[in-house]
Amino acid sequence: MLLLELKILTLNIWGIPLVSSDRAPRIEAICKELRSSDYDIVSLQEVWSQQDSEKLQEGTANVLPHAHYFHSGVMGAGLLVLSRYPILGTLFHAWSVNGYFHRIQHADWFGGKGVGLCRILFGDHIVHLYNAHLHAEYDNDNDEYKTHRVIQAFDTAQFIEATRGNSVLQILAGDLNTQPQDISYKVLLYTSKMKDSCASDTIRTNECGRNSYTSPRLLEKNPLGIRIDHIFVRGADHINAEIVEYTLPFPERVPGQKFSFSDHEAVLAKLRLSVLPANGASAVATATATVDVEQVACKVNGEGMRELGGAGDAPLEDVCLSVAQPLPAARTAALNEALALCDASLLQLNTDRLLYYSAATVLFVLLVLLVEFAAPVGLRTIYLLLKFIVFGVILFCIFMASIWNYMERNGVLQGKKAMEVMLQHAQKYEYFY
Repeated sequence: MLLLELKILTLNIWGIPLVSSDRAPRIEAICKELRSSDYDIVSLQEVWSQQDSEKLQEGTANVLPHAHYFHSGVMGAGLLVLSRYPILGTLFHAWSVNGYFHRIQHADWFGGKGVGLCRILFGDHIVHLYNAHLHAEYDNDNDEYKTHRVIQAFDTAQFIEATRGNSVLQILAGDLNTQPQDISYKVLLYTSKMKDSCASDTIRTNECGRNSYTSPRLLEKNPLGIRIDHIFVRGADHINAEIVEYTLPFPERVPGQKFSFSDHEAVLAKLRLSVLPANGASAVATATATVDVEQVACKVNGEGMRELGGAGDAPLEDVCLSVAQPLPAARTAALNEALALCDASLLQLNTDRLLYYSAATVLFVLLVLLVEFAAPVGLRTIYLLLKFIVFGVILFCIFMASIWNYMERNGVLQGKKAMEVMLQHAQKYEYFY
């Protein structure tokens, strides 16, 4: 029996004040595009300005009259949800680890990132929309935030599981900064038992050729781009959630302009919910026991052997092979890999603590010498300024070695211990997971 149909759109609007190009005209264009469509829920990320949030809400109020912006951190969480239907309740869960405050150029920490929940009433049914924007990956070759992103992914999955309640459908829609072959993607998908609404390996949502903001350097490195904006879904135990349509609905350029709507592509998923017959619920439960672990590109070499590589690096003409294994095994493999990352991060934190304390000790000796010896003639101001700088760096090193190090350590430990709990009991008590 058909329960309801709904259309969900997610978009990272790239709304960083003083940084993002063409921000004001793009916001206006996004409002116009949303007004001209029939979306039921819109999940937006990187709405870093309160003014932009108000413009988006006011500019779409005639078709999406219900809205909620999640406030957090210094800049706000950057998460905005627009809905055609009433939002009955909201909840925000901040992650235990979220980058480093002294990496000002990355700014993720200042955003106070987390996952936001909106309880939306569709007729007589409750739908849960989760909006999230995981920590960005700034260097693919040396990703210092990989552990943070893995813990955020696991934390998000646990938050979704813990808040499912009486909802007929759970939707996670956002910029997750993780590709299908990444460990964060696997941890999030397999521990939440959600389904990726994208079944194609040719769709890219960021750093792709169709976007005007993609640099030639990125295109040369990876001409296909990457898919990091996702819509994951999971129906209630008695509900079948069918993906009717999945597409990139916005035009490649803002009408009449030479630039795109954002540096990310908007993603649309159309869902159809139906009630399962009494004997259908068990069949669906059995069907979900096997999931795709990873989409990998494959090609036959001269000796007839298959060469496997990450799907994101594969040419479109390559044949694709789905490697499937039971969900418990896939989840166990992903969690073990995630735990190894946590252990490596904890070891690095111990090393960092020693390095910061050592640096503070050396600088303290230097400061003593600066105090003991008189300033050279004509350099008293510079000498005094140098002493203040050395003293400030000493305080920074002590803070990083003590307070910040323990905060970081406890954040990683929290994620690690939660994964260990699941790993210990999931096999034996699979029914409850």
